[in-house]
Amino acid sequence: MAEPRFEHVAKDYASFRPGYPDALFDALASLAPNRALAWDCATGSGQAARPLAARFERVIATDTSAELLAEAPRQERIDYRRADARSSGLESGSVALVTVANALHWFHGAEFESEVRRVVAPGGVIAAWCYGIAWVEPAVDALARHVHNVLVDPYWIAPNRIVERGYRDVSFPFARVSVAEFFADAVWDLPRYLAYLGTWSAVVKYRRDRGHDPLELLRPDFERAWGEPTKLRAVRWPLHLLVGRV
Repeated sequence: MAEPRFEHVAKDYASFRPGYPDALFDALASLAPNRALAWDCATGSGQAARPLAARFERVIATDTSAELLAEAPRQERIDYRRADARSSGLESGSVALVTVANALHWFHGAEFESEVRRVVAPGGVIAAWCYGIAWVEPAVDALARHVHNVLVDPYWIAPNRIVERGYRDVSFPFARVSVAEFFADAVWDLPRYLAYLGTWSAVVKYRRDRGHDPLELLRPDFERAWGEPTKLRAVRWPLHLLVGRV
């Protein structure tokens, strides 16, 4: 399964992808057997690594993309490394919590599961989550679904379809732990919202293939649905969360 390449969108990904709620990381940290070390696997530009560093003595954040890692803000407790999820280089039995934020669909399967079992300490926890189309208001959401399901639909690949199904059929053979429902929230104007849509991998592929931006085709419709482009609106992503004890 080929993993995505981010060299052309790394800066936009770091700028326009949402962060995650503090309550999520509080809940996950409370489940961990200790607060010594967390592994943020497929960290991207560090959206999950940073809040983990406020709760663990040390965070090792790995990704295969040098471009995304270059955009991650440096913090004293975070050690950013370029490494594959299936061969992390971490010490066996050293990790209290593994997090995989919006990336498990790229490498789930036996090799990754074996690596998790190798590096996690007794009683340790793994948490993986994804999110789909954000909620703004019905007219805006309908336009976003039109972009996703119609305009750029041919450019989504199999791992993206796993996200569409909310991780219901992703491989996750760990002892499930029940947790609360969580949401990622932001307050954005229309230009920032459209910039976020522009980080979708299928939108990026569409632009390269067809030589124009699919979002520009619908910009007038988005403006009518949104209202004044500078108006701030609440944007919410339901998180599809899997938590297991290893």
